[in-house]
Amino acid sequence: MMLNRSCVELDRLVDRFRSGRGGSLVVRGEAGTGKTRLLDQAVERAPECRIVRVAGVESERELALAAMLQLCEPLLDDLEGLPLPQADALRTAFGLRTASFPDRLLLGLAVRSLFARAAEQQPLICVVEDAQWLDGPSARLLAFVARRLDPLPVGLVFATRERREEFVGLADVEVEGLSELEARLLIDTAIPGACDEEVRARIVAETAGNPVEIIELLTSLRPAHIASGYGAPNSFPLPAPMARSFSSRLERLPADARTLLLVAAAEPLGRPDLLWRAADQLGIPAVAVVRCQDDGFLRLDGGLVRFRHPAMRSAVYGEATPTERRQVHRALAAAADPQSEGERHAWHRAEATSVPTEELAAALQQLAYQAQDKGGFAAKAALLDRAAALTPDAARRSRRLLAAGQAKLAAGVPDQALALLAGIDCQLLEEPGCSQLEQLVARAVAAQRGGPDAPAVLLRTAKRLRALDAELARDTYLDAFEAAMQTGGVDSDSTVALAASDVGTVLPAAAAQPTAPPAVAAAPKTRQAVDFLLDGLASLFAEDYPSAVPALRVALRELSLRADNRWLSLGATVASDLWDDRTSRALATRQRESALRAGALGGLHPSLGMLAQSSILAGGFAEASDLIEQAGPAASDPANVSLRCAELMLAAFRGPQARQLLEDEISQGQGRLVAFAHEMRAVLENSLGNYREALTAAESAVTYRQVGASDRAMAELVEAAARCGERQTGEAVLQRLSQRTQLCGTDWALGIEARSRALLSEGQAADQLYQTAIERLARSSVSTALARAHLVYGEWLRREGTRMQARIQLRTALEMFRAMGALAFAERAERELLATGERVRRPEDALGIHLTSQEAHISQLARDGHSNSDIAAKLFLSPRTVEYHLRKVFKKLAISSRNELHRALPASGARTWGPALEARSGQGELELRRSGT
Repeated sequence: MMLNRSCVELDRLVDRFRSGRGGSLVVRGEAGTGKTRLLDQAVERAPECRIVRVAGVESERELALAAMLQLCEPLLDDLEGLPLPQADALRTAFGLRTASFPDRLLLGLAVRSLFARAAEQQPLICVVEDAQWLDGPSARLLAFVARRLDPLPVGLVFATRERREEFVGLADVEVEGLSELEARLLIDTAIPGACDEEVRARIVAETAGNPVEIIELLTSLRPAHIASGYGAPNSFPLPAPMARSFSSRLERLPADARTLLLVAAAEPLGRPDLLWRAADQLGIPAVAVVRCQDDGFLRLDGGLVRFRHPAMRSAVYGEATPTERRQVHRALAAAADPQSEGERHAWHRAEATSVPTEELAAALQQLAYQAQDKGGFAAKAALLDRAAALTPDAARRSRRLLAAGQAKLAAGVPDQALALLAGIDCQLLEEPGCSQLEQLVARAVAAQRGGPDAPAVLLRTAKRLRALDAELARDTYLDAFEAAMQTGGVDSDSTVALAASDVGTVLPAAAAQPTAPPAVAAAPKTRQAVDFLLDGLASLFAEDYPSAVPALRVALRELSLRADNRWLSLGATVASDLWDDRTSRALATRQRESALRAGALGGLHPSLGMLAQSSILAGGFAEASDLIEQAGPAASDPANVSLRCAELMLAAFRGPQARQLLEDEISQGQGRLVAFAHEMRAVLENSLGNYREALTAAESAVTYRQVGASDRAMAELVEAAARCGERQTGEAVLQRLSQRTQLCGTDWALGIEARSRALLSEGQAADQLYQTAIERLARSSVSTALARAHLVYGEWLRREGTRMQARIQLRTALEMFRAMGALAFAERAERELLATGERVRRPEDALGIHLTSQEAHISQLARDGHSNSDIAAKLFLSPRTVEYHLRKVFKKLAISSRNELHRALPASGARTWGPALEARSGQGELELRRSGT
């Protein structure tokens, strides 16, 4: 058993709480293994802490934020002390004000701030039992908060029977069953008389050492059976000890008490007022409550009605007949206020009937669209599914199932979407319903299967839809192209490329490709962003890059200006492939915000991946890591291509430990991921100075015929070829790279081209190209490329014999790489800098290198005159948290007050790195200075 370790971990956590620090712990174990007792003991060790306990309820998993409301309700008196945006976010989420549902990130920060505010007077411990039954939005918010508690005197402890993907990464311990010796000791302690040895051994085996199951079983058995043996020695009938135990005990209760238990089992919140009102509706006397408590079924704990063990709730509900369940749900519906508790009222009404009723089905349908604001598409789908089941008219039922399937697909669960869509009779749907059904099935199949077959599935559907619904056909073609770009299952000779010629049949008449740049060519009114996007991608798959780029640039501009969020993820991917860093990040940010608001996991994961890649390229490795972490286990799923690419990119830029990860992806992956892994292998080997290996990897990436694969591999190949003396190879690839970068025309593209051309040039031409590359890349957000431009320029200057100028460039590159965490590139810059005769300080010698990003931000605001309250409001923290961070900063900088921050930190507005360039008049050298921007 791992009980001892669990006790130790809980003790450590409690000690952290008592010392003013926070943290979280997930205690896992099957029902009855002693999790609750462990939590009780931990709470008893912290009498000075404020305790808030809640429990997840199985029947409430589809009710969004139900558990979060339970947890936060005792703390709402502290709401007034929160920054106004956070306070309003909580009021909206909990139905205390009417407004658009808040952003999930803001809501998470608000919950964290509420906990921090509540803990200012005394440490706070939140205990969440039965976390396996938490509704999804509550689980995600609590996990978000749990990862950000370290500086706060707040603890979050979860008890759960099974792993939840939301809790991946949190500290956890597992509580297993008792050992055989411990179980035997428990049996001897629990029974007053003798116990047959074979009975004892059978009980231990059947219960797997589960202490609650052992006690429940012993309670149900007669002493004579325990002493003399339960049945014949070779035919010991204990198929389900827990179920039989509960069933036997329930049978001995009076009918009123059993009905009261059923009401408590059906009412997931455990609210006494609702339970008593429902009991009144059913005519249950008060004495039934006493009987349930005396018999150990129910207890009143912290203002909640609780079963002594969660298994009892399931057993009570499972033992009841459908008629009995409907009876108590009817009473609970009558007890719930239709105005203030409309969602619960409608849900209980739905559970109280088995007869299809349009009035109730319509109410659930309306409720589904309201629930989407709080619980996202998953909650919407569950309610629509229930509404469909209660719909008497077959055609209307099919339409509701169609809407439920669409919601499931948006929620990122294509297998469940297919299950719902399979129940639809297409003949009952009128157009465009039939076409929508066919498209949804194709999208769900493609999302479920993934891989290189997905584009073909979508293409077949798109072709069938052309004659039925041009708009749906257009969208399905785009789905196919997006799948092809992500999965990489096609090249220019594939069916997708051949299908590119078909898209003209679904485009508006004014769909001629633009011949002027998007800055001067306005889109015709009859065309939408989606038309330009489809037009451009069709040209791209037909390998007509000169025609593709203008159309795609117009599409990106239109997507940036329009409110439609349907194709933001695809747009972000296209923008990145066109070297448009800022548009890619802007579209991915909008997609993430839209997905968070709507609870659409299907759109969230791609946006997180694109944002993480953007952050890495901008040098924000810590931010990228946090974005990848937000995706949880989905980040490692090959189906989430953009997230997986972000993981590979981050590992490659961080250093040599990425080699095995990249090799595994190359050997086991497929499509775009393989091409991207080759590209990242080239980045890694270039950073290490292994140029021959980098050349081989880059050649594999460039020659991999993959539409939508990054052209950035060409730049890696040029650098490796130049260092290996393969000038002819480098020039051939540079010509291809230049054709594309010139068409794209962004500072990122032209800066990369200039850097690549400089690597193959000599003399004054090379010097001018290096300067052009730095000037261009400094205007982009791609700081990794800028740092590498400084690096290769410095290397060139050193070989030209201009050491002083080389030191300026190499020192800048080294500082930038260290600040990012690009360790291998930093070591390469350090080696070059040492070769110039420069003495290089180690990172630990540099002032401010010890400060975390949060500490640096807070200290800069404090230096600029902001009070702790102002900083707290700006950063969505509590003033106490700000004070905590400042104390750590003072200690690290060896100062005693905020007045000394002016001399200990750079001047206001100074950046850690990111130099601007100023050409000295009449001289051929560059002077670097802090940009101040």
